Amino acid sequence: MGHWWMRNIIEPGKLPLLLALSAFVLTFAVTRVITRLIRAGRGPFRNVNAGGLHIHHVVPGVVLTVVGGFGAIASDRHGAGGALAAVVFGIGAGLVLDEFALILHLHDVYWTEEGRKSVEAVVLTAALVGLLLAGFAPFGVNDLTQEELTDRGTVIANTAANFMLSLVALSKGKTRTAVFGAIVPLVALVGALRLARPDSFWARRFYVRRPRARARATLRAYRHDRCWTPRSRAVQDWIGGRPDPDPDPARLPGGR
Repeated sequence: MGHWWMRNIIEPGKLPLLLALSAFVLTFAVTRVITRLIRAGRGPFRNVNAGGLHIHHVVPGVVLTVVGGFGAIASDRHGAGGALAAVVFGIGAGLVLDEFALILHLHDVYWTEEGRKSVEAVVLTAALVGLLLAGFAPFGVNDLTQEELTDRGTVIANTAANFMLSLVALSKGKTRTAVFGAIVPLVALVGALRLARPDSFWARRFYVRRPRARARATLRAYRHDRCWTPRSRAVQDWIGGRPDPDPDPARLPGGR
């Protein structure tokens, strides 16, 4: 284990990436716990206000992201400075993406249906960073044998091919399949071969003169959504909290 740690984490300089990912996930988890306690009126936590202005946690998140990002660029990946900057960046990114939906809609949609996009953005980011962390990197690892170089080259070639399959799945409107397919090859292959969703770029480009394909895609999308959407929302509710059942569109920004 120690040999693997040195050759695949320390030598390639991946320790800052691991620290940033850990800080990112932990910050998001802690932030969601605190905001859910605030929403329920429990615990010592309250919204932060400066005068009559509510301070969203995306504000300190942006500051920490900027500080950590520039600090990481200016630091050595193998030094303590780079590790500290990575932690600061991870914390800032966690705070920012926890309110991704607010940035996207320019309105406080934290506890609304649109607020689910924040959870999706966090899961997507964590999955992609985890892929970078778990992937083999032939550069930066010292004293590789020819067999190791061959194996790593094969992995890189397979990853590139799988990435192309993921792009096809993404063009077919299968976002989650494309994301997880970037990690699991068979998932990307299935997403690339199956029918596109009727509102996707692929369907608009290739199903225009194929009415039967459009009809099959529409029926399949309906059955899929009827089966999996409630389950997906249940998972999102467990991670980020259940949205308000009937949000007030006239609600002022800042309310938790």
